[in-house]
Amino acid sequence: MRAMILAAGRGERMRPLTDVTPKPLLPVGGRPLIEHHLIALAAAGINEVVINHAWLGKRIEQALGDGSRWGVTIRYSPEQNGLETGGGILNALPLLGEQPFLVVNGDVWCNYPFQRLPVEPDGLAHLVLVDNPPHHPEGDFVLREGRVCLEGERRLTFSGIGVYRPALFAGCAAGSFPLAPLLRRAMKENQVAGEYHGGLWVDVGTPERLKKLNEQLSSIS
Repeated sequence: MRAMILAAGRGERMRPLTDVTPKPLLPVGGRPLIEHHLIALAAAGINEVVINHAWLGKRIEQALGDGSRWGVTIRYSPEQNGLETGGGILNALPLLGEQPFLVVNGDVWCNYPFQRLPVEPDGLAHLVLVDNPPHHPEGDFVLREGRVCLEGERRLTFSGIGVYRPALFAGCAAGSFPLAPLLRRAMKENQVAGEYHGGLWVDVGTPERLKKLNEQLSSIS
């Protein structure tokens, strides 16, 4: 399986830190945030990685190179202007191939073992859901008997980790668009499977959350 790390966001909520450093390169636990993903992907036997970038993208390429330091091969999908999640993945499909592929948001930190993900999702997508963080108490979706649904009790938050079939993007036009509407459409057709991850997961979206995560990791080590 190939993997894609979404790293094209501007990181507005992380300013001023992201004025000079791309959000995926901000230090977490003594190493750049995105490096944690590369290590976890390599540990799961996933060694072909695509990274999209826009804001300060050359900094990302200079920092990560070809990925050989982590035992992976990195190819880049540059975007002149950010294409959002859906548009960024669509733009990178020629690099991802015709088989299902893993996607992880570059601005999350988690201890989810990528080797647990199915190589062939039961449907168009397989999502990892987590408990709702304080800044997102209403959640996103419902997990019921291994399927991800739009309605129901105990809503959970989408972790930003998923496996997708290229067919999920069939009929999409090139340009900037979010991923969520495609997933909701597929859910209505019962084409999205999922699982719950109860381990550590942080959306590193603000300087405060970044600081808290670093303090948490420092206390663990």
